[in-house]
Amino acid sequence: MPQHHHRTVPRALDGVLVADFSRVLAGPLAAATLADLGAEVIKVERPGTGDDTRSWGPPFAAEGTAAYFDAANRSKRGLALDLGDPEDAAAARELARRADVLIENFRPGSLAKYGLDPAATLAANPGLVHCTITGFGSGAGAALPGYDFVVQAVGGLMSITGEPGGAPLKAGVALVDVLTAKDAATGILAALRHRDRTGAGQLVEVNLLSSLLGSLVNQASGYLATGQDPGPMGNRHPSIAPYETLACRGGLLAVAVGNDRQFRALAGALGAPELAEDARFRRNQDRVQNRTDLIEALESRLAADTPRGWTERLTAVSVPCGPVNSLSEALELAARLGLDPVAPVGAGRIPQVASPLRLSGTPVVQPAAPPHLDEDGTALRTWLSGPDDRPLPPRM
Repeated sequence: MPQHHHRTVPRALDGVLVADFSRVLAGPLAAATLADLGAEVIKVERPGTGDDTRSWGPPFAAEGTAAYFDAANRSKRGLALDLGDPEDAAAARELARRADVLIENFRPGSLAKYGLDPAATLAANPGLVHCTITGFGSGAGAALPGYDFVVQAVGGLMSITGEPGGAPLKAGVALVDVLTAKDAATGILAALRHRDRTGAGQLVEVNLLSSLLGSLVNQASGYLATGQDPGPMGNRHPSIAPYETLACRGGLLAVAVGNDRQFRALAGALGAPELAEDARFRRNQDRVQNRTDLIEALESRLAADTPRGWTERLTAVSVPCGPVNSLSEALELAARLGLDPVAPVGAGRIPQVASPLRLSGTPVVQPAAPPHLDEDGTALRTWLSGPDDRPLPPRM
């Protein structure tokens, strides 16, 4: 393996080279997470158009790339290769041979003709962690295209999202892709740990449907326990009350009362301590069974103040709550709390949402701007054509 670039400040994945052949969101976001942790990531795209998300706008960055692309491709080097071209395909195979991790989301079997399928890459590079991301697995669902919106529908998420009696709704972001990205990163890190012990790489497989089903947690467990399909409940929780948005003066307040102590504190703060002694509301299971009466009693008192006013008063007595913020307000809140949610990546470039990871000994990398198409192509092609003990060239 070549010696890759090391930084003065140690990073968890220093020396790890990732070949990112993936497109759209799940794979690129997994690779960006590895870049946050210090890996060197080379994003391979088709010449001319690049990743589909480069054109998924508006909005667009000043130079014309869609903001969508920037969301998942920070801190990478850019290399354009046409796998249908013999020389470019050879360069791609050489990159796979030198890499520690390869991430791709091609349809199962489609990379075999280029010598980039898992069997070929692992034969050429036994220490490689080859991560393949599909929509529905490599078996009977191999031919099915995997798009987040479709998986939200067929995977059951839309059936439990929305208001009772209303149309099924998707989540407000490509949530399944994001969850799958996190599963992919977890699997890759586990495989790297195994390689540290044994020297052996392996195939890591994740798929959108399984990642979604694994993320349905209590809803899936409830179905498996009862055999009854859950339905949409709006902002309510099927097993906890009050755990929903409640109407106040001029807006909604999200209240998450997770135990009876918190409910007593809520009742006291509302000036109605008797609610906590009411047989209908004394225990959580009582509140769930009498939710309609409960919400009526709470909202009649919450009408006296605004969501922000109640947030201040209820937080003071340790009742989890908060207003329903816009995205701009959410970022402002994180900034006020010292979480540094936005990271600049250079003049004229869209800032990045900061990594949520905090590591005391090996801090995450300050993100760099996503690459322009083939931004590092000349240097990387020269490197791939030379001896494999030559260090990776410095970033442009």
